[in-house]
Amino acid sequence: MTDAENSNWQPSQRYPDSSVIVVDESFNRYRLPLAKIERLATGCRWAEGPVWLGDSRSLVWSDIPNNRMLRWDEASGAVSEFRKPSGYANGSTRDRRGRLLSCEHGGRRVSRTEYDGRVITLIDRFEGKRLNSPNDIVCKSDRSIWFTDPSFGILGWYEGAKADPELPTNVYRLDATGKATVVAEGIKQPNGLAFSPDEKILYIVQSRSVPREILAFDVINERTLGNPRVLIDAGAKGTPDGFRVDIDGNLWCGWGMGEAGLDGGVRGCQGPFSLVGALGR
Repeated sequence: MTDAENSNWQPSQRYPDSSVIVVDESFNRYRLPLAKIERLATGCRWAEGPVWLGDSRSLVWSDIPNNRMLRWDEASGAVSEFRKPSGYANGSTRDRRGRLLSCEHGGRRVSRTEYDGRVITLIDRFEGKRLNSPNDIVCKSDRSIWFTDPSFGILGWYEGAKADPELPTNVYRLDATGKATVVAEGIKQPNGLAFSPDEKILYIVQSRSVPREILAFDVINERTLGNPRVLIDAGAKGTPDGFRVDIDGNLWCGWGMGEAGLDGGVRGCQGPFSLVGALGR
């Protein structure tokens, strides 16, 4: 879709939606013919980190430079501020007890929203040094929390506060007792991450490699990572960022920037070795 086409985009009035493009026929089993792409909100400088709250039928996401989190209500269709200031929150998820976990650039921390609305710090330092700017986060079935810590939020004043890094750009595991360990290091700005359905593989975006890559690691003894390898080479202009894995092991990747035709796309990667679908191109 060109820039002009994107500016004039309107929701499809017909089914199936022509904005959903099947690149490989195996994608058809996941396509919902009677569903279409809908625009839920506008006015964000930079929207990221969506998390679905099924019990309240709402979607919460981050508008990072505006230092706020927004909420879309499924019942009314209304969009409202969920939290402002948000600590320049980026990625979020829910823990195994349904509480909201968020990666905050401003506080350089991982926070948890309690049932009564209080926001507490789970971790903001490792071995006495401040984290960089936690970016994305997932929970494992053993209630451990795994998150990436690139330096994007401290490189300037747009998505946090400029500061010198005190730690390498690591990937961490925080166990149920609050103890943190480094599970991956040496990754060039680790970004989105997700477990395979059986939790035997952890996928991580290496967002400053050229080309950008999605790496795969074996999960060893539930606690550490090994056997790193490149799973997906995104090509010269591909920019995967956040993603999730469905019950069949397919990766659904947020994919944008680079060139106009890639802006705002969602790619489905089967198995996850081949490109099988694209939304919103």
